Amino acid sequence: MLSFTPLQSKPTPPTPTSNPTRWSWSHLTHHHPTTRRHFSASSPSKVSYRRLSINAIDAAQPYDYEALVSNQYAQSTRLKIAIVGFGNFGQFLAKAFVRQGHVVFAHSRTDYSHIANSLGVLFFQDPHDLCEQHPDVILLCTSIISTEPVLRSLPIQRLKRNTLFVDVLSVKEFPKNIFLQVLPSHFDILCTHPMFGPESGKDSWKDLAFVFDKVRIGEGESRKGRVDRFLDIFEKEGCRMVQMTCAEHDRYAAGSQFITHTMGRVLEKLDLETTPINTKGYETLLNLVENTSSDSFDLYYGLFMYNKNAMEQLERLDLAFEALKKELFGHLHEVLRKQLFGKAEEAGQRRILTKLPKNGYALPAPSSEAVKSENN
Repeated sequence: MLSFTPLQSKPTPPTPTSNPTRWSWSHLTHHHPTTRRHFSASSPSKVSYRRLSINAIDAAQPYDYEALVSNQYAQSTRLKIAIVGFGNFGQFLAKAFVRQGHVVFAHSRTDYSHIANSLGVLFFQDPHDLCEQHPDVILLCTSIISTEPVLRSLPIQRLKRNTLFVDVLSVKEFPKNIFLQVLPSHFDILCTHPMFGPESGKDSWKDLAFVFDKVRIGEGESRKGRVDRFLDIFEKEGCRMVQMTCAEHDRYAAGSQFITHTMGRVLEKLDLETTPINTKGYETLLNLVENTSSDSFDLYYGLFMYNKNAMEQLERLDLAFEALKKELFGHLHEVLRKQLFGKAEEAGQRRILTKLPKNGYALPAPSSEAVKSENN
C-alpha cells in the first residue's frame, strides 16, 4: 500500500499570462513528478507545493500476473468437445467435461436443448451449425447400429482438417474400421470404451476401467497434446487407464461384457423378485438384472452383432448349460437306481446268468458258488 506525507516547499509562482486569472498549460504540466501543485484562480500569485514521499513499495501491480498465467494455462488446456448423440450416456459424460472447465457442444436428433442448457452445454439442432464451431474433438455417443449412418451424415468438410474423432462404443474393431473408411487421413482417430455407465458410475469413476487405442494420431506436439488432454479428463476422475488394441478389447469384452449382459437378460426373463430372505448372492443377481435391463436391447444386439467373438461365447455358454444338465441328470440317475434296486445293489448281489436258457424255459436260480464269486 502507498502512503504519502506532504512536505512543504518554497513556493515558486508561475509566470502569469495576459489574463491574470488563467495560467498557461506549461505551468500545469511541467513540474516535478513527485510534486503536486494547488492553484487558485482568485489569487494567482499564491501557489503552494507539496512534495510526495513514498513510504511503502508493496502497491498492487497494474494487473495480477499470477491470475494472467493461470488463465492462459486454463485456455491452453481447455478443449472444445462436440458430443454427437446427446442421449443418456452423452449427458452423463458432458457433466464431467463441463465440471473440468471444457467447452461442450451437443447435437442429437431429439431436441435436448433444455437439458443441455441446464448442464451448461450449447445445443445445436443442425449438424452444420455444430461443425462450424470448429470443435477440437467430435465425440460419437450414438448406438452401435447407428454409428455409420450418423458419421456419414456429418458435414466434416466444415471441420478443421486435424479434428480428433473419438467413439465410446462397447465394441471397438467395428468403429475403428468405420472411421478408417469414412474419415480422410488428415483427421485423428481415438477409439475408447469407458467400462461403466450412468448407473455403475453415478457415484464415482474411481478405479473404473477406461480402455483406449490411439488408432491414428497425426504428427505434431499440438495433436498429440490434444489426445493427452482428452484422456486426462478420465484420469482426473480417477479412472483406471488401460491401453490396448481394438482387437484385444473385443476378445476380452466377449468373454466378460457380452456374457454379463446375456446372463442378465436370461435372468430378466425369469422375472426375479426380491424376497424377505434375500442372500447376498441373490442381491447380486437382482443388481445384475437391473444394470443390464436398463440398457437398450440395441446395445445388447450390437454387442452380439458387431463383435465377431460373441457367437463363440454364446455357443460355449450353450455347451456349458448342456454339460451342467447332464451332470445334474447323471446324479439323478444314480439316485433313481438306488431307489429302484435298493438292497440288492447295496449288497452287491445280482443274478448272474452263466448261459442263455432254451426258449420256453424259465431263468435258473443263481448257484451259491456264483453268488459267492460275485461277492468276492
